[in-house]
Formats: sequence, structure tokens, C-alpha cells
Amino acid sequence: MKHHKIPVNQSHSIYYCPMHCEGDKTYDKPGDCPECGMHLKKEETQSTGGGGKALYTCPMHPEIKQDHPGSCPKCGMDLVPEKAGDTSDEEKAYKRMAKRFWIALALSIPVFIIAMSEFLPFMHLDAVAYQKVWNWVQFILATPVLFYSSWEFFKRGWSSIRRWAPNMWTLISIGVGAAYLFSVFGLLFPELFPPQFKDSQGNVHLYFEAAAVILTLVLLGQVLELKAHSKTNSAIKALLGLVPPVARIVRNGEEQEIPLEEVQVGDLLRVKPGEKIPVDGMISEGTAIIDESMITGEPIPADKSIGDKVTGGTINSKTSFIMKAEKVGSDTLLSQIIEMVNKASRSRAPIQKLADVVAKYFVQIVIGIALITFAIWALWGPEPAFVYAFVNAVSVLIIACPCALGLATPMSIMVGTGRGAQSGVLVKDARAIEEMNKVDTLIIDKTGTITEGKPALKSFTSFGEFSDDDILRLAASVDSFSEHPVAEAIVRGAKEKGVVLETIENFESVTGKGVQAVYKGKKVGLGNSRLKDDFGADLEKEKENKVKAWQLTGQTVMYLMVEKNVEGIISVADTIKPTSATAIKALQKLGMKVYMLTGDNEFTAKTVAGELHLDGYQADCLPEDKYKKVKELQEMGHIVAMAGDGINDAPALEQANVGIAMGTGTDIAMQSAEITLVKGDLNGIVRARELSIKVMRNIKQNLFFAFVYNALGVPVAAGILFPFFGILLSPIIAAAAMSFSSVSVISNALRLRKM
Repeated sequence: MKHHKIPVNQSHSIYYCPMHCEGDKTYDKPGDCPECGMHLKKEETQSTGGGGKALYTCPMHPEIKQDHPGSCPKCGMDLVPEKAGDTSDEEKAYKRMAKRFWIALALSIPVFIIAMSEFLPFMHLDAVAYQKVWNWVQFILATPVLFYSSWEFFKRGWSSIRRWAPNMWTLISIGVGAAYLFSVFGLLFPELFPPQFKDSQGNVHLYFEAAAVILTLVLLGQVLELKAHSKTNSAIKALLGLVPPVARIVRNGEEQEIPLEEVQVGDLLRVKPGEKIPVDGMISEGTAIIDESMITGEPIPADKSIGDKVTGGTINSKTSFIMKAEKVGSDTLLSQIIEMVNKASRSRAPIQKLADVVAKYFVQIVIGIALITFAIWALWGPEPAFVYAFVNAVSVLIIACPCALGLATPMSIMVGTGRGAQSGVLVKDARAIEEMNKVDTLIIDKTGTITEGKPALKSFTSFGEFSDDDILRLAASVDSFSEHPVAEAIVRGAKEKGVVLETIENFESVTGKGVQAVYKGKKVGLGNSRLKDDFGADLEKEKENKVKAWQLTGQTVMYLMVEKNVEGIISVADTIKPTSATAIKALQKLGMKVYMLTGDNEFTAKTVAGELHLDGYQADCLPEDKYKKVKELQEMGHIVAMAGDGINDAPALEQANVGIAMGTGTDIAMQSAEITLVKGDLNGIVRARELSIKVMRNIKQNLFFAFVYNALGVPVAAGILFPFFGILLSPIIAAAAMSFSSVSVISNALRLRKM
């Protein structure tokens, strides 16, 4: 057997713009969006994520790699699958931007200190060197911030100008570019500037520190954004992690491991205890208890026997069985869920940021005023007319530079989300804050969202000579040797009631039916109707009706048999959380219609919906049904929020305008959602709604503060006071106006802490 190193499989990748500038257009290589300049995101699929050709390596000798299972030629150990360890494109972009930020920060701090030294009495830089020398130092330090760390922003700004689609990058590139060019011009040709723009030594007031600091702040924002983007596809990656890299095929009575992608329809596969089921299929030999919670969201494992369907990605418990592959590759249910999550992620309409909307018109007005200012001063200004024209036009651009605008939205988001986190509401995407106060329809899952998400002892009653407490004691005693989740719920419930368990003998688990043992010389059984039939026990119609009545309320009922008599019944159920009723009522008062979509049966769903007075419900929902329902409501014009906690909720969470995950649920649900409720409490949705209203109001106030000082200063910068009072806008006044607007924005945002 030949062992050699091989490259990681490089499958065709698909990239798309997170802002969807060109709709659903995709690209075949990484880079930046040609329209808005945002980093393109890679779509994670089974071919690009976890489902490509598996590599196998030796745990002791990692240099040994091959593309099929086997043993290590050096030590003989079995080779194990190795996941591709390539860093994601988003992670690479984040690291690249972080490096540029730290360089910019290191250079900007001394520039800022030098510029502010005249306002700091304890610093005497003029005693070390002349101001002109320090001006050159600022130039040397600030230049790499522009041309190395931030050149990408100027490319984005140029793209917005070329397409005439003004946005934040237009403001930043024009404002910072004007400040830098003005400063360079003032450094090289100070004699051309009017006296109003010089200090006592004849040096022009420069803006190197404004250019460097603004760009460093913008870089910080980009670093934080890219860090979030690097985790955006983590939900799909987690789904891909459910797919085992290998399958154990049975041929001619012998078992052999093969890569998952080589499994074909009709193959017989062995699944051992604790293993993930590789593909969708049907049990052809043996029985199993399958944990399907990652697909159905239901907490109680399903009993499976010959002829029953099994789903790829679900987990086999404690038995070994053989299954026949029926759906492989992209046809499996898990692959379809992954594709739905991808589709929802791609098709979501972009939310135009409020700051960009305002900036679009503000930029056009500022540019127009700057051009008019230049023309007026060039034609009618005093000599040197063109110098006055240039200086005043640049002053207009400088005072419009978006210092406070860059802080307006992120400051409110940062303070608001921090306050929300203290209340158990974690916001992953700022977009969700904008959308949450518009939501008119809320869809919630049942298990783990409305209910606790795990079986618990519900009811027990005696049909014979035993008391009700005896029924619970005997049932818990028999189940104490079982590892089935239902048995664990009964034992846990009995212990909480202070029940002392009895000693039993000859315990036996009967797969698919229940458990049996010997108690005081008598055969005792606890299980379903099939175990009851095995005991030869009959039940009167009146008592059977009681069993059906319990089942109609969503309870899982088990019979307790002693010899050939049914002595009583005991049930478990997924209980409704104490806070669910009040939370749903509050949400309905806030104008939301609340619907429940669940994979559970009709009887259980109807009972829960009736008890909580929901606006509607749908039972027996597969992941695709939830996804389609969200999409259907959106097409009707509704703004939809989806709250869930399981893998089965992931496609719907992605498609919804706002996805809300229960913190007590699966990691995949939390990764697919923009908002996570730490306590898994529906009251958190009420708090999230209130948070969004107050944060959006605060952002609008901040945008006012960000623009009002600039808007008032622009006419002065244009020289409107010069003909009457001989006043031109001093750089110090411009800096003060920008600083005051920033202070106002920060102070206003901090008010959210008292929310």
C-alpha cells in the first residue's frame, strides 16, 4: 500500500456579498464586492465544508496521510479521519485587517499626542524641537496609516464615487483625503495660506491627527465586523460536523470502512453504539434507540426496529444494527437542511443602514457646497483668490468629516447590547435591533422554547390493590437499572418526591417495549402496549379510555404489570415553562401574532396551543415546513421573528427577519440566530423588543448630534461670515465642533445603560 502526502481537496467554492449589492449574484473566488467593497463570504456546503474527500492520518505520526482508511505503516495504529485545517477566508480577512489596525493604532497615538500637546500644559514639545519638525514627524507617522492600513477604504470610496452611490466610504475617503491633502499642502507651501490659518510662527494648522485617528477608528469597526463575519457560517459548519466522514459497509458478511462519499443507494451499513448514522435509510437487521433531537427537536429518543426509517446525522444509542442506504449525498435530509440554511442566508434582503441613507444625501449636499464655495471664492474672493478658494472648499469637506457619524450607530449598539446582555438578551447582529421593533409575527417552536425540552414525570395512578405512591415506587425501582431517558425521568421524579426505591432482581431491558424484573418473587414489567400484550394482561375499557385521555394531552404513558395484571399507569411529558404563558400574553399585547410550529404530534400541539391561547399552530413539522411557513408569511408582507432551540429550527431561524435562539438549546440554533436568550425564557423576547425600540431611537438622536454641528459649521467654513465680519473658520473651531458632536453622541449613547 502506497502512503503519501496529498493536498486537501479543493472543491469549487461559491462567494457572495453579505450586503447583496447585486441581488443573488455569486462569485467563484474570494475578494471584495466590486460594488460596495465588503469582503465576500463563502457559502459552506458539503463539498466545501465537511463533506469533501476525507483525509486519514496517524494519531502518532501526523505526517502519514492518505485518502482512504487503513493502518499506519510505522506503528500499525488505525488511521483516523482528519478535517481540513485551512483557515477560512473570513478568518484570513479578519487577521489581515487586525494587523493593519494595530499598526495604525501604534502610529496614530503619537500623532494625536503631538497635535494635542499645545492643549496639555505639562507637555513642552517646543522645547525639544520646533513646531515645523513636529509637523514633519506627524506627516511621516500618518502617511502609512493612509497608504498602508487604510488604502482599501479609499478604494471603496472611489468605487462609490465612480458609481455615484454615496455612502459612508464616500464621506470617509473625501473627508480624510481632504484633511490629509490640506495638511501636506500646508506643510510644503505654508507661504500660500492666509494669516488666519497660521500660528504665531507661520506654521499652518494641520489635520494629520484627524486623518490618522478617524481611519484608526474606522479600522477598529471593520475588525469587529470581520470578526463577527468569520463566525457567520458556523451554523452550517456545525451541521456539517454531524456528518460522519466514514461509513462501515457490509459486503459478503465482512465489514469495511469506506469514505462517506463512496456510499451508494442500496448498500448495507453497520451502525455501532454511540455512532452517527451516515446516510438516510431503513433498518434491515436489529433494533435501535435513536436520538433524533438534532433533526426533530424532540427530546425523547425514538425506538426503531426492522423496516423503520433512520436519518443521517442522528445518533445511535446502545445497540448495533444494519441499515440499507436509501438516500445519499445531497439527497439526505441533513444535506437539504444545510442547503435551506444557505439559501436563507443568501436570499435575505439587505437592510440599508440609517447612517448610509442620511450620508447619501449629506455627501451630495456637502460636495455641492464645497464646489460652490470654491467657485465663489475663485471668482470674487480677495487675492490670492485660488488659495482662499481651495482653503475654504477644503474647510467645508473637513468640518463635514464624519467623526461623530462613525460613532453614532456603533456606540448605541455597543451600549444597548451590553445592557441587553445584563438582562439575558444577547444580540449577535446589529441588523436584528433594527428589525425587532418592526416584527408583527412571531413563530415559536414548542420543545425547549415553550416547554422545558426534556421528559419529566407527569402523572401516575393505580388500577388495582396498590396505592398511587406504590405504583410510582415500583415503577421507579424497575426503571432504576435502565439508561433510557424516559426511565431516567421517572426515577428522577420519584426521588424528588422522596420515594425510597425497592430492591429488584433479574432486570431485563426489552428493546422497543420497556423493562421487566422480579420483585418479591413476582414478575414485574413497565412499558408500552406491546409489553402489556407480552405479559398477557388485559385492561378494562374504562381504564383504557383513561390511558387514551392522557395520551391526547401529549403524555407518554407506560403500563405497570405485576404477573398478568395491569396494576397502574405512569406517564412522562415535556412540561410548559412557568414563564411561557405570561410572556406570550405580553407579546400579543405588543401587537404580535404568536404561532407555534412543532415536530410533535397533533394532540400534544393542540393541547399546548389551547392552554396558552396561541394565535395558531401547526403539528408534525419537518425543518422544511418551518422554513416554508416563515417564507410564506414574509411573502404576505409580514415581518417575521422565529424563536427556536434545535437543529431542526436552523433553516427557519436563518430565513426569518429576526432569528431568536433559546440559550438552553443547541449550539447550531444559537449560531443561526441573531438574538440568543441566555435563560431560554420567552420573556427575553419582550425585553428584546423593548431594547430595539430604545436603541433605534437613540441612534436617530445620535445621528442628529453627528450632523447638526457639522451642518451649522459648513456655512461658516464656506466663508459666509467673511464679507460681514472678516471671519474664516479656524481649524481649532472646526476641531472643537467635531469633538463636541462626538462627546454628545457618546454621552447620549451612555444613557442606554440606565434603560
